[in-house]
Amino acid sequence: MTGHEFELTHDITLEATPEQVWEAIATGPGIDSWFMGRNQVEPREGGAASMEMPGYTGTSTVTAWEPGRRFRYETAVAEDGSFMAFEYLIEGRGGAATALRMVHSGMLTGDWEDQFDALKKGNPLYLRSLAEYLKHFPGRTAVPVTAFGPQQADGDAVWAGITAATGLSKDVREGDAARLTIGGRQVDGVVDLVVEPSFLGIRTGDALLRFVGREGFVLTGHHVFADVDPAEAEQAWSAWLAAVYA
Repeated sequence: MTGHEFELTHDITLEATPEQVWEAIATGPGIDSWFMGRNQVEPREGGAASMEMPGYTGTSTVTAWEPGRRFRYETAVAEDGSFMAFEYLIEGRGGAATALRMVHSGMLTGDWEDQFDALKKGNPLYLRSLAEYLKHFPGRTAVPVTAFGPQQADGDAVWAGITAATGLSKDVREGDAARLTIGGRQVDGVVDLVVEPSFLGIRTGDALLRFVGREGFVLTGHHVFADVDPAEAEQAWSAWLAAVYA
C-alpha cells in the first residue's frame, strides 16, 4: 500500500512558564487537560506512553526526554506502514511566556488526503485548548470526558443541534455567551474556540467543553477541572447528546 510521508509544524506562544508547559505536554494528567483521551507517560527516553478513548487504545514510545526543553514520542509502525510522531520544543521567553513548537510527522495511508487535512486543521485547535488551559486553569488537572452522540444526516445537522442546545446562534463567534443544562444543572460559559461546522469550544468556570463534529458524527472531548467520576460524567454527556439529537 502506498503511503504518504508528512510533517506539520505549529508554533504558539503561551502565557505560562516553561515548567508549566512541560507539565502540560509531557505528563499524563497534563495531557488529559487539553488533548484527547486519558493519557499516561513513563518519564524517560524509551519509556511507554499511551492514550485511551472508548473503544481505542494507542501506544507509543518516548524517543526524546529533555525536561523543560524537548519531548518526543512515536507510535509503532503498523502493518500498512503508517505511524505518527509528536515532538514538542520549549523555549522560555522571559517572565511568564513560553514559545512552544509542535512537530507532527509520520506516514499516512489509505485516504491520506482527508487524514492530512484533518490533522492540519485539528492540531492548531488543540494548541489553542492548551493555551486556554494554561491561562485559565494553571496548576490544575482535568478529568477527560469523551461521549458520543447519535449519527446525524450531515455536518449541518450536527452544528444546528449543538448550537441550539448551548443557547447559541448558528453563526456563533468567539466571545459569545453560552448556556446549557445537563443533569438538571445550568452551566454558563463563553465560546473560546469555534470552527463552523466542525468544532465548538466553551469555557466554563470549571471546564473546557469541546464538541467535535464531522460528516454527521459528533463527540465530546471535554476537560473537567472538578472532582467528578469519569464514567458517570461520560454517561451524563452521552444522555445529553442523545436528547439533543432525539
